[in-house]
Amino acid sequence: SAKALQEFSVEKLKVVNSGKDKIRQEYDRKAKQIETQNAIARSTAINRSRLEKIKARQDVISQIAGDTKVGLQKELKDEAKMRDFITKLIVQGLLMLLEEKVDVRCRACDDQLVAKCLDAAAKEYTRVVEAETGAKKTCKLSLDKAVKLPPAPADGEHGASCLGGVAKPTIRHLLFTEKR
Repeated sequence: SAKALQEFSVEKLKVVNSGKDKIRQEYDRKAKQIETQNAIARSTAINRSRLEKIKARQDVISQIAGDTKVGLQKELKDEAKMRDFITKLIVQGLLMLLEEKVDVRCRACDDQLVAKCLDAAAKEYTRVVEAETGAKKTCKLSLDKAVKLPPAPADGEHGASCLGGVAKPTIRHLLFTEKR
């Protein structure tokens, strides 16, 4: 019977097409899954590469910082160079503050050295301001004997440091900002 054979052929075609669709969908799903895994692997590799670059850069920066610290410590053992260095640091601070009277804070062990630098720093400040702006501006410097910065931490240790800060009088209070 031709009709039964035709129905069988139609059913067979439906089953085959349904199977083909399932196979195609499964293939597409697996292809997307593989594509996603490849994208994740690519992204992971890129991130790993970035992290390696960042770590290498940090290692170089740490090495430079260590070498600079050692070189600076060696250079500053000479008192004349240390005095010049301290004078320039004070002048930098004065140029940021632009005040007429400034109390300089330092570590107790540096009192004598800093006291020797105050006059030179005040003169250099006046010279720089006049050279840059044409204005004659002076600053009276004094050593803060009441408040001292903490001593430097031992080598390889972290802790309170002598980075200092700025104490600036205002109308009602003393404004203190610490450099971090």
